[in-house]
Amino acid sequence: MAMQSPSSSSSFSYGFTYQVFLSFRGTDTRYGFTGNLYKALIDKGIHTFIDDNDLQRGDEITPSLIKAIEESRIFIPVFSINYASSKFCLDELVHIIHCYKTKGRLVLPIFFGVDPTNVRHHTCSYGEALAEHEKRFQNDKDNMERLERWKVALSQAANLSGYHDSPPRYEYKLIGEIVKYISNKINRQPLHVANYPVGLHSRVQEVKSLLDEGPDDGVHMVGIYGIGGLGKSALARAIYNFVADQFEGLCFLHDVRENSAQNNLKHLQEKLLLKTTGLKIKLDHVCEGIPIIKERLCRNKILLILDDVDDMEQLHALAGGPDWFGHGSRVIITTRDKHLLTSHDIERTYAVEGLYGTEALELLRWMAFKNNKVPSSYEDILNRAVSYASGLPLVLEIVGSNLFGKSIKEWKGTLDGYEKIPNKKIHEILKVSYDALEEEQQSVFLDIACCFKGCGWEEFEDILHVHYGHCITHHLGVLAEKSLIKISTCYHSGSIDVVRVHDLIKDMGKEVVRQESPKDPEKRSRLWRHEDIVHVIKENIGTSKIEMINMNFHSMESVIDQKGKAFKKMTKLRTLIIENGHFSEGLKYLPSSLIVLKWKGCLSESLSSSILSKNFQNMKVLTLDDNEYLTHIPDLSGLQNLEKFSFKYCENLITIDNSIGHLNKLERLSAFGCSKLERFPPLGLASLKELNLCCCDSLKSFPKLLCEMTNIDCIWLNYTPIGELLSSFQNLSELDELSVRECGMLNDKMYSIMFSNVTELSLKDCNLSDEYLQIVLKWCVNVEELELSNNNFKILPECLSECHHLKHLDLSYCTSLEEIRGIPPNLKELSAEGCKSLSSSSRRMLMSQQLHEAQWTYFVFPNGTEGIPDWFEHQSKGPTISFWFRKEIPSITCIFILPEGKNGVADSGVNYFVNGYEIELDGSFYQFSYVYLKQTSLFHTLKWNELSGRQYDYDIMDKVLSKNEWIHVELKLDDSSLNRLSEEEMNKILRSAQIGIHVLMEKSNTEENVVFTNPYIRKTKSDEYLNASLSLSQEKMKRKKFSIRINLRRKIWVLLKFRARFRKQKEHRS
Repeated sequence: MAMQSPSSSSSFSYGFTYQVFLSFRGTDTRYGFTGNLYKALIDKGIHTFIDDNDLQRGDEITPSLIKAIEESRIFIPVFSINYASSKFCLDELVHIIHCYKTKGRLVLPIFFGVDPTNVRHHTCSYGEALAEHEKRFQNDKDNMERLERWKVALSQAANLSGYHDSPPRYEYKLIGEIVKYISNKINRQPLHVANYPVGLHSRVQEVKSLLDEGPDDGVHMVGIYGIGGLGKSALARAIYNFVADQFEGLCFLHDVRENSAQNNLKHLQEKLLLKTTGLKIKLDHVCEGIPIIKERLCRNKILLILDDVDDMEQLHALAGGPDWFGHGSRVIITTRDKHLLTSHDIERTYAVEGLYGTEALELLRWMAFKNNKVPSSYEDILNRAVSYASGLPLVLEIVGSNLFGKSIKEWKGTLDGYEKIPNKKIHEILKVSYDALEEEQQSVFLDIACCFKGCGWEEFEDILHVHYGHCITHHLGVLAEKSLIKISTCYHSGSIDVVRVHDLIKDMGKEVVRQESPKDPEKRSRLWRHEDIVHVIKENIGTSKIEMINMNFHSMESVIDQKGKAFKKMTKLRTLIIENGHFSEGLKYLPSSLIVLKWKGCLSESLSSSILSKNFQNMKVLTLDDNEYLTHIPDLSGLQNLEKFSFKYCENLITIDNSIGHLNKLERLSAFGCSKLERFPPLGLASLKELNLCCCDSLKSFPKLLCEMTNIDCIWLNYTPIGELLSSFQNLSELDELSVRECGMLNDKMYSIMFSNVTELSLKDCNLSDEYLQIVLKWCVNVEELELSNNNFKILPECLSECHHLKHLDLSYCTSLEEIRGIPPNLKELSAEGCKSLSSSSRRMLMSQQLHEAQWTYFVFPNGTEGIPDWFEHQSKGPTISFWFRKEIPSITCIFILPEGKNGVADSGVNYFVNGYEIELDGSFYQFSYVYLKQTSLFHTLKWNELSGRQYDYDIMDKVLSKNEWIHVELKLDDSSLNRLSEEEMNKILRSAQIGIHVLMEKSNTEENVVFTNPYIRKTKSDEYLNASLSLSQEKMKRKKFSIRINLRRKIWVLLKFRARFRKQKEHRS
């Protein structure tokens, strides 16, 4: 099929061998209903598989059947009274349901002489047949698993819409309805997707899993987003072809952005109604179409795809909400703007990733050579083209088409040209998202695209912040939503950690700036190209148009500036970033308009002290890091609006002018790594928030404080030999975070003036004795995070229990620690990893039941001989453990005891499954994803659903709980995290692992609502043998592990696939 063969002109082509596959019990219906249905289908020209007609004599039945199933488009299982007695039929049905789930095929069940509930609940003849199978399969693990697959397939097939021969009617009428329905399905023509659909198959499967999330009869809306050129539209068309047969009404609205602008939204509403219902209507206004769409579609199972949406009005007019569509409907929206999806309450989203590596090369080969085999001499230039495309299939297609039939020399010339000036078509497609931005957002994007390179994100964010104020957070969010940048955030703080810009998106931004003045770089707003900057400075032709310059030199290159006044004409220059370069005549003039000056790694005396002494009233950020020629910081009185000043790693800096202590707006000050600095001037900086004096090897005393510093948050003094603290240290009464490592100032005096508002304190590697620890803890009244790792104390005293605010305590590798005598009442996290001297009584204290049931906790400490405490009522040895609950979400405590690993392997992942689907943990619970070798890991969560942060998951869980259905939870060690070990070592660790679970019983929660064996293994009245087998001891039941799971291992929170089955089984038992 075209998924595997890029030579096809239509993705996911419908070159099926059979249009219909009939599954039936031959002795029941072959010569009656099924035979008549087969003839009616054949008479209509519908190529239909039936087992005694199409299999050549002598074929092996199972491989032939599997092949026939794989090559069929629509499946019709005819459920008759003896269907379930045939192992052949049940195996066939399992393969059919597999194709339904993974390939989007249509399954149309026929219930002939049986009630659908008997098939769904496994009752009457179906229950009796399955009981007979189970009786024969006892003590055969493989066949018992096969039996479970049969049961699941029967329940899932019976939950699908189909036909029932009740109430009684003429058989030919029922057959006529079925044939008409099938005819309509096969007459639908697939959409063309791509000439060479490389890499689409896996992406379709990923989106399909999102479409299947939650109950089958729910209305699911999925958003597909990403930058232009990623193939969002092609993916949407492929999904349409993949699942369309399963729906009553279909509509794919192409190019919504463009068509809504040209033809108005009412035209798209008219098209939607025509395609889904056949209704031809003329609307005067969009507001007329909304109620008509809702009324006409709310009872139909619809597949609607809105391609390239860029405005909320489009969504409001065409897909206002799930209640617009009937049960089982699916709505897919493609967009470049993720914010549209969020604003429309669409939680299921799919970020389209680029095409890289072998897939990218394959697509390029097909486009450029029309096959996947090319001369070896082209391999290097092909790899260069793939690198240029940076994952965008559109670029691969354009480049490949443009270079079809061209020589290697022509390829090189074309790619050289693209790298200077982007291909016009590529540029215009990528620029759509830029054009949709507000003016200031466009400016932010151009700053990032042109000048971000060479700066750490935290540093560049400071630059953006001083230019755009607090609005920068919003602007960055908009850029990310429109797929122009990608943002990663820190787990704990939620602040931006990493920003990435796609290379071609960056090139698009640079081309926007280049087009401001294609021939004259001095007339552009931003300069970043080495050649342009050198040209402007050398010729002294700077203008007031230039706002930002990023000079990033990779060697000791000198910029020729005859008079040192190259920047004099740049009267609107606001940001100057210089990396490593220097000026031939020194730098004698900088414009007063400068807001940011960053000069890192100055390789000569270009930076004159006299320049810094001048008046720069607009300057807010000054960075002089890695400047080996900076020996003295002069009078800074002319920088009264400076907010951030950094001179890190200026290893020859000896003196700093006292004026630095009177910059009244300074918020952040860093002298990190100034190893020759012996004295720091007095500080009267009421506005200061952060002070970093780490690694100042010659600094013996903390600077005198001239005023009360009420805004100070953080002070870092790690590895600085400060021997004394002045009394003015008391002016830091509002200090929030203090980090001191290998520092000589730890003495009684320091503690006597310890400030009461510190919430984060790090005293790692400080050689703390038991005596000093007592003093430290006495002053930690408000500390919430305390790091004491790598210290020498032996006892954690009882006074620790008086630290009522302490939530996080790090004792890692305190190898002398023997006793823990006190535990803070609100402690959530404790790490005592590597505390090899810890006593047995201390380990028992850390495993106290009372300690863990009041709040969520996560403790790690070395293994002992105690094993799992008795209060863990469910214990197992091996890599997995399970429980089932209903009615109310329980609080659970888990314990993992793992043996020692080898080859540097220190931890193992833990995967969490709910009804067979893996939970993706919320970021605030990332610790629960890991347990440590040679350590005991113990954690407690108040409610199981706390592990995910999505409201959708809560809603699904509440719905299932309200129906009294059992929910299966499984915890499993992730063997992939142990792959550095040999197979023997890995298996040894997994077999030796000890796992325990304790469930906190609420007053409203009786024991019957939490069980540790599968509650869906039922007794069958007609089977005495089965009755006896189900009375096995609980321990034996654990070993059998009759767990009902779908082993998809997709990281999706709580996909309750067996909802209908569980509900119906409960109803049957009642």
